[in-house]
Amino acid sequence: MKPKLILVGTGMAGTRFLEHLLEEAPNSYEIEVFNKEPVGGYNRIMLSPVLAGEKTIPEIMTHDATWFEERRIRLHTGKMVSAIDPVGQVLTTFCGETYYYDKLVIATGSNPFKLEIPGVDLPGVVTFRDIRDVESMVSVSQSHNKAVVIGGGLLGLEAAHGLMKRGMDVTVIHRSDVLMNMQMDKESGQLLKKHLEQSSNDTTGMKFRLGVNATEIIGQNQVEGIRLDDGSEIVTDLVVMSIGIRPNTQLAKQANLEVNRGILVNDFLETSAENIYALGECNEHRGQTYGLVAPLYEQAKILAKRLAGQSVSYTGSITSTMLKVTGVHLFSAGEFKGENGTDVIVFRDLAKNIYRKIVLKNNQVIGALLFGDTTGATWLFELLRQKQNISPMRDTLVFGPGY
Repeated sequence: MKPKLILVGTGMAGTRFLEHLLEEAPNSYEIEVFNKEPVGGYNRIMLSPVLAGEKTIPEIMTHDATWFEERRIRLHTGKMVSAIDPVGQVLTTFCGETYYYDKLVIATGSNPFKLEIPGVDLPGVVTFRDIRDVESMVSVSQSHNKAVVIGGGLLGLEAAHGLMKRGMDVTVIHRSDVLMNMQMDKESGQLLKKHLEQSSNDTTGMKFRLGVNATEIIGQNQVEGIRLDDGSEIVTDLVVMSIGIRPNTQLAKQANLEVNRGILVNDFLETSAENIYALGECNEHRGQTYGLVAPLYEQAKILAKRLAGQSVSYTGSITSTMLKVTGVHLFSAGEFKGENGTDVIVFRDLAKNIYRKIVLKNNQVIGALLFGDTTGATWLFELLRQKQNISPMRDTLVFGPGY
């Protein structure tokens, strides 16, 4: 008998882990997979183009039912796992079925934050996290034309852009004065805001209210508006909350695994219970939780190797963000704000909306922010990771590796 491996969650980390495991240890495990959504695996990053009408849901499926069948993996879709018994090594689904495992991998991802304000449960309030959310937004956009997005981070701006493409008039509310303040500084935030305001047209557009908070969603049986902490109100038919994610640790808590912000794991991605591993956005490793794809893929690869019997370990990831937000290329990594005792090199070409900034300390790159022109981003990221001494190329550093 082969040992039985159960994976809970077919997000991007879970499916990537399966691919690696089948490469590293084909035929070593009998595998069963549970997913609470009614589909197999899809590329969550591509939900934005689906919302904007540039892609369809079938086009973003990465692991459909056939993929699992061909690899003799048993896939349960639309099934929530409601409990784990780590001692008996059994899990129970919400409809009362029980399944035994020898190894269990929890890859339940994250849940979107929702503001705890009056009116948050009204019809017309959605988050931007899965296929169902996108379907709700598209359906509202077909018969209404006003939307408010709470959150001016990456996902919020992508939601706003998608809704604008669907013909809606969108206002973005962001509590910071800087758009995408996790990836940008004040100057690049201003450039982005200007670009997004200009790319609106007469009939649809994107407006911004920065440095304010939503305090109440107004409406009787449906969203009708939103109230802000400066006393103003905005009329709207749809409210999209995009204010961040928190690790989905519900299942782990029920099973009494050690949980802080995420499910605590060691360098082997093991949880506090034997034979149970946690992978991706739901875990916390050395005090760090990750929401970007690159670290999740690194973890997936390491866990597959571990379960194939190799002695490898995960020591954490240095993350960088490389994006195209509504037509603007952007890269940021490390300590890009450039505070206390750092040297900052900046290149601006405001006519072309280009802003490049490199932050140095002791002649090493510790951060970089490239807006509008991301030439040399990978090279800069390598300099940052390897802590290389850049003295010889300091003068031309900001122009990229070509110099």
